[in-house]
Amino acid sequence: MDDLKERIFETGEANFETIALEVFRYQFHQVPVYHQFCHLLHRTPQNVQQLCDIPFLPIEFFKSQKILAEGSEAATVFESSGTTGSFPSKHYVADENLYRQSFIRSFERCYGSIQDYVLLSLLPSYLERNHSSLIYMAKELMALTQKEESGFFLEEYLELNHRLKTLRDQGQKTILIGVTFALLDFSEQFPIAFPELIVMETGGMKGRREELTRREVHERLTNAFGVKKIHSEYGMTELLSQAYSKGDGIFQSPPWMKVMLRDLYDPLHVQPLGVAGAVNVIDLANLYSCAFIATGDAGKVYEDGSFEITGRLDNAEVRGCNLMVV
Repeated sequence: MDDLKERIFETGEANFETIALEVFRYQFHQVPVYHQFCHLLHRTPQNVQQLCDIPFLPIEFFKSQKILAEGSEAATVFESSGTTGSFPSKHYVADENLYRQSFIRSFERCYGSIQDYVLLSLLPSYLERNHSSLIYMAKELMALTQKEESGFFLEEYLELNHRLKTLRDQGQKTILIGVTFALLDFSEQFPIAFPELIVMETGGMKGRREELTRREVHERLTNAFGVKKIHSEYGMTELLSQAYSKGDGIFQSPPWMKVMLRDLYDPLHVQPLGVAGAVNVIDLANLYSCAFIATGDAGKVYEDGSFEITGRLDNAEVRGCNLMVV
């Protein structure tokens, strides 16, 4: 097991399937909920021989089941925001270091050393509750910047505006990460010309504003901040890895994360590249829970492995972390 854990972040295109099948065999035997699910589908290590044979656990199981390997204890539990009247998802995380390694490596693959940046976070809906994996990640990344200017903002828009102007005038590389409705609210009240700023939205209108398409949101934000593109982060409570988009909603996954699409009417059938479908995510960092998750998102996957999220499935519960449609 220690050997497998160490090799997760050495995963590449050539050995992804090999390591994914090893993780499947481990979780089949060690994660009771996943074992029962696979058993009902008659999928076992004996007949799962390739990536497309692996069953993906519906994400709704995280709402009602404790998905954790036998013999493991949860070092922390992340909870989703959910919506009013819904049950939150709970992700029991046995090894916080796997999460830390995953989000640090994912960030630095896309943006270089975190120490080059000031990180500003506009995440009011997440700051108002406990056990958010996004807040955990943001706190850790802020600490790693080693910049006193990095910080969270709840509704201190005037202070945030002043901070951005100071950083712009200093020529400091800066990232502003925020939930979509808060970025829109701030940008409407305090538009600022900061062309070098990286504006990164995490999705989420949460009923705070009218629903907008991704294109409409990005157009408003590019105009307000004077930037060419809006960046995005794709992650969720049930995952320990993130994909990033540097514009136009096209996401790149780290090597240990892979998005595949399932047929809407046959969830065991994998869609070919370029054909729309429902999003399945392989997140090998989810070693002690479940690495194979069938989400409620719809999307497309392209030849180079990049993907986009085109909306939510009609019968999927609206989630707080990603409510935008194309």
